Amino acid sequence: MSAPAAQAYGEPLELPVVVGVDGSEPSLRAVDWAADEAALRGTSLRLVHASLWERYEGVSVAADLAKPSEEVMAEDIVRTAERRARHREPAVKVTTDVLPEEPEYALIRESRSALAMVLGCRGRTGMTEALLGSVSVAVAGHAHCPVIVLRGSHDNQARTGTHGRIALGVGEKPAGSPAARFAFEEALLRGVPLETVRAWRRPLHEPPAHPLIVGDPAHLEEQQAAAMVEEALRDAPTGLQVQRRTVEGFARDALIVVSREADLLVVGARRRQGHFGLQLGRVAHGVLHHAACPVAVVPEPA
Repeated sequence: MSAPAAQAYGEPLELPVVVGVDGSEPSLRAVDWAADEAALRGTSLRLVHASLWERYEGVSVAADLAKPSEEVMAEDIVRTAERRARHREPAVKVTTDVLPEEPEYALIRESRSALAMVLGCRGRTGMTEALLGSVSVAVAGHAHCPVIVLRGSHDNQARTGTHGRIALGVGEKPAGSPAARFAFEEALLRGVPLETVRAWRRPLHEPPAHPLIVGDPAHLEEQQAAAMVEEALRDAPTGLQVQRRTVEGFARDALIVVSREADLLVVGARRRQGHFGLQLGRVAHGVLHHAACPVAVVPEPA
């Protein structure tokens, strides 16, 4: 693939794109996406497989290599992923690692030194997709970098996709939003428009009359949503094509609808200091399970 069409907006390029691999077909599709992402950003690709294979040591040993069979399988997984990445993007530098620990902990630690992380949506069992996303959801809820989870029937690439647009869910604190900056980057790198979306809802009860407030309360809510979209776009780079949308309804539902016509949906997730539980929020959690396209969850300060 040729050199990046545009430099990433406001972010250093020395950190790698990291992808978690587990040997499943969805994780190999994640390798494709991550290789394209690394090529677009002009950076390296790091393939990581994490598994507690050492718990099986002494139970089943590969006869030829005198290694636990689970360790042999782990090494084969990363070699297969490495071949796929090099075939996909020959110019991208690829490194690999096998980590003998739980995937969630390993990937969250890896996120501290990653430009972005890419994960497949499904795991290695036959459970439903929602349940299989447990590792992806856990990592997206605690990672220190943007996490791209490959939801939906995407076309397997971070190049110009089927729909030719990136969507951004505008959050409660849009000014200087890391999610907005990440969405700017993604749209610029692909040379596609950015669609910004903010949902609003009618008041459940009419507010008390006030001499300085006139007009329909629902109209005021819509105006406020439009103002928040403009605030999110305040630092948008020159040359970025932007489409603005305000939608009446719940934010999660609005973004799921928008995801049907996007190649990537970007949402923010608040990180509260000293809070150790899942830090996704209802909107990000909902779109991770139901979006029709890949979802990028970007950590943001509370």
